[in-house]
Amino acid sequence: MTKQIISTDNAPAAIGPYSQAVITGSLLFTSGQLPIDPATGKIPETDVEDHAHIVFKNLSAIAKAAGTSLDNAVKTTIFLSDIGNFAAVNAVYAQYFNEPFPARSAFQVAALPLGADIEVEAIFEL
Repeated sequence: MTKQIISTDNAPAAIGPYSQAVITGSLLFTSGQLPIDPATGKIPETDVEDHAHIVFKNLSAIAKAAGTSLDNAVKTTIFLSDIGNFAAVNAVYAQYFNEPFPARSAFQVAALPLGADIEVEAIFEL
């Protein structure tokens, strides 16, 4: 099995030993995206809605670098530090994904890297 690594300066660089995304076969798998502004390398001190916009823009930039778009997402997984933010994140999510919507899971987790309040990973069909 061959795999192609995807990397773009329009999304934050990996903060560990992993790739922004990997293509294998006809699928693109992204690593979890935190609300890191790629221009500053930092998470802005704003609210979860703003953080969700940053995350989805980062996912979109990675998808674009792989030659696809959010329209071709088949599965997303959302990790939240507080499930109480689900409705706010869901409202932002609806601005980036269209019908037919990708399958999705959402979880509250004990903590996320860098103290983030949201992280999202996605699988795309190419």
